[in-house]
Amino acid sequence: MRTEELIEDLIDRTRSNMNRAEALRQLPASALNARTAADRWSALECVEHLNRYGHFYLPEIAQRMEAARYPASPEFRSGWLGDYFARTLAPKEKLNTMKTLPAMNPSGSVLDSSVLDVFIRQQQQMLKLLDGARRTDLSRVRTAVSIMPGLRIRLGDTFRVVIYHNERHLGQAERELA
Repeated sequence: MRTEELIEDLIDRTRSNMNRAEALRQLPASALNARTAADRWSALECVEHLNRYGHFYLPEIAQRMEAARYPASPEFRSGWLGDYFARTLAPKEKLNTMKTLPAMNPSGSVLDSSVLDVFIRQQQQMLKLLDGARRTDLSRVRTAVSIMPGLRIRLGDTFRVVIYHNERHLGQAERELA
């Protein structure tokens, strides 16, 4: 896949995620904290879950890009594991449910709209990282994976995983509000 096409697609998705979060900010806290069932997350819990992953991935991506010795390549080749993770997390009609790590589970947290502010700031950081990614080889630079820090996947796959994961849980948040 062409690197520039991938980056542009991910920028579009990130901007869309920011717009979706902005729309959530217009809703009352009572709606954002409501749960449709005891075992479901509220809209704010969905976003807090994303923030927790952002706290891991944004510094990881920035650090790896800063240390990168490989200039940009016009082509991005996804790795088999990174592509698997990205396809698994990509939003689709019938979502597969997954267990989350306890540290990433916001269930029962007391949350307010500042959760949305954090998410929006993280998306602004993501846009800056994506812009900087135009000067980095997305296939050769590798980042750690939050669920197994010793494991590394390609930077382009990391961007896909994080952004698709954001889309997935924003959709979950919107469904909880519907």
